[in-house]
Amino acid sequence: MSLLSKFKNSRIGSSIQYHIKPRKVKFEWKDTPIDWIPGQPFASYFINEINNILPEGEFWFCRLYNKVLPQITDEKLKEDVRAFIRQEAMHAQAHNSANKEYLTLRNIDIERNLKIMDFLFGKVLADKPLGIPVPKILSHQWDLFRLGIIATVEHMTCVLGKYVLYNNTWESLGADPNMLDLVKWHGAEEIEHRTVAFDLYRHLGGGYISRYYQSIIVIIGVITLWVDGAAHIMGQDPRYQSVKPSVFKPWIWREWYRIAQENNNILPSPFWLISQQLGYLTPWYDPVHEAKTEDAIAYLDESPAAKRAALKVA
Repeated sequence: MSLLSKFKNSRIGSSIQYHIKPRKVKFEWKDTPIDWIPGQPFASYFINEINNILPEGEFWFCRLYNKVLPQITDEKLKEDVRAFIRQEAMHAQAHNSANKEYLTLRNIDIERNLKIMDFLFGKVLADKPLGIPVPKILSHQWDLFRLGIIATVEHMTCVLGKYVLYNNTWESLGADPNMLDLVKWHGAEEIEHRTVAFDLYRHLGGGYISRYYQSIIVIIGVITLWVDGAAHIMGQDPRYQSVKPSVFKPWIWREWYRIAQENNNILPSPFWLISQQLGYLTPWYDPVHEAKTEDAIAYLDESPAAKRAALKVA
């Protein structure tokens, strides 16, 4: 059987047997310092920017998935998608709590970063992009393009989920346990639901070739937004006033690469991150093989934030 035939005959429903479990979490931010990784202000700011990037995107995931939910004919996949929506909504709420109760209360202006994300997901990638109605004949293709973007992003978040779940360096440096739990809890759930976006994309007609241009869009978009947002919040720190961080200046890119090269468990290298997208571009790509669900569940069962929320409900 040729690779093309194998690809065409691949399953188009849910590819997992286990049931994804949405969890409530509760984080307490009062004792978390800005340099939540001691001695690593650059890495701390860089990862803090994730709190600015994610909420609007995750709420957008939820809106689009709710829109296409009636089109799903595989019952197990429909269950997966509903659980995915609930997990993503909780992720957005958790990162919003970090924005409001952690970064803002420490006098870091994040409004500019949040407005960029709101424009991207609330306007550009909306059902009516920039307020322009999509012709009915192109409506499914617009949805499919956006579902492909989500599937591509979810591959990247699975890769980053593995990175943070198995990362012991931050903890060995004395990282704040609350922020550590946020990124590990989120990373573990990204591993748990890693198949859903790709399964849904294929189920509704997503093709192979489109993964290439979608990957280019996602890689450029995510890395640019990440660096730009990190530069903005970092630039408010007097320690970085002299370099004036900017996505358009070489310093922040060199510093990211330098820190990653010196110890790739403090920050992932940008080149490593790009290289991890290559597997997604193969015809035989299957997210099931990208990570171990058992390791993710083992962490999620012990997450302090999840336990704290369970106690609060009890």
